[in-house]
Amino acid sequence: MAKEQAIKKKTEKSSRQTLSAQLVLPEKTLELPIIVGTENEKAVDISKLRSETSYITLDNGFMNTGACRSAITYIDGEKGILRYRGIPIEQLAGNATFVEVAYLLIYGKLPNKDELALARKLLSRHAMIHEDMKRFFDGYPAAAHPMAILSSMICSLSSYYPETLDLSHPEDVNLTIIRLISKVRTIAAFSYKKSIGQPFVYQQDKLSYCANFLNMMFSIPTREYLIDQDVVDALNLLLILHADHEQNCSTSTVRLAGSSQANLYASISAGICALWGPLHGGANEAVIRMLQQISDEGGNCKKFVALAKDKQSKFRLMGFGHRVYKNYDPRAAVLKKSAKKILSKMGKNDPLLMLAQELEEIALKDSYFIEKKLYPNVDFYSGIIYRAIGIPSSMFTVMFALGRLPGWIAQWKEMVGDPDSKLGRPRQIYIGEKERPFVPLEKRR
Repeated sequence: MAKEQAIKKKTEKSSRQTLSAQLVLPEKTLELPIIVGTENEKAVDISKLRSETSYITLDNGFMNTGACRSAITYIDGEKGILRYRGIPIEQLAGNATFVEVAYLLIYGKLPNKDELALARKLLSRHAMIHEDMKRFFDGYPAAAHPMAILSSMICSLSSYYPETLDLSHPEDVNLTIIRLISKVRTIAAFSYKKSIGQPFVYQQDKLSYCANFLNMMFSIPTREYLIDQDVVDALNLLLILHADHEQNCSTSTVRLAGSSQANLYASISAGICALWGPLHGGANEAVIRMLQQISDEGGNCKKFVALAKDKQSKFRLMGFGHRVYKNYDPRAAVLKKSAKKILSKMGKNDPLLMLAQELEEIALKDSYFIEKKLYPNVDFYSGIIYRAIGIPSSMFTVMFALGRLPGWIAQWKEMVGDPDSKLGRPRQIYIGEKERPFVPLEKRR
């Protein structure tokens, strides 16, 4: 790791020495270094802008602002490229397990046989939560959203393991990482069981990560739950495809919270709350609501495709297009094959899933969508696959969090290990009242 940091510093120093930009201000002209990434991404380094000029940049939503240097995930939205640690998502999705991908994101390499066996052993060992924590579930109303439960329970874990919160001890950090990845599926499954009034189901050491989660979700004491390997494979694929996606809203939240040296549990809890927002993690749930609307109004997909193209209409076709990808979402391309397999096996009697297939077929042939590159995205396919395998829409965002957890951890770990990392503190342009005097109550109008 020290060698990698040295090479990284040397490369950055070389880039600063050879490339720069000029910013012409009314008072002065400033030379700004240009930073170049390994994939030739370029950034203008403005870190000294305010100290040398008193100016700041204004960038609502941070759409053009790089907050960090990262070696974890690379995205090229124009070309439809997504790579974890340099490995194309298509190769990982077709060959790796979720546990392998989690290891890759967090530790920078795919595990060998011994490392994978140890990781699996530790995940089984740490899957249970403290028995006292089960009582927490009794305090939530039956209608509590699973994301509310998940975020608070994850944060609560820190109170059970205070001795491992010291960031200066790598072995404690690694133990916390294992505990989080293992226990999050238990907490997620327990929150679902709580919502439907069924007893909690414990993990089984003989089962894989994804199979264990499905068993904890759907098995009941009165009869055996038969684990379908196709469903396990579909879940494994979904989690891999959601494992990281660069500096999105929830990942940036994890980094911002972690920049204060908040512990990993608290930082992840903050990320879960950010993911809960419908503009971020709720897109696949919105796909199902849209399909239900189409069904309720007669099931005419062509009518709603026409409405989506009508600028006067407020109807939006959910699950098509992407803020980052201006080409086909590479995750959607992978999921499409899995969706076809799962739907042919498990979705035949579900009218909403049949509507989804019809809608996809119409949109992919429509010139409007083709010209604007509004292809089905990962949320379209993930929503219909989750529904097909029996996961209710209220759990969709929880499933997103389950998959995104390794990416959050990797980003947090990279940040706390970066000697250049600083406490996050964005600036603002104040547009309020100028200085004015206080008015006593009796004189106010």
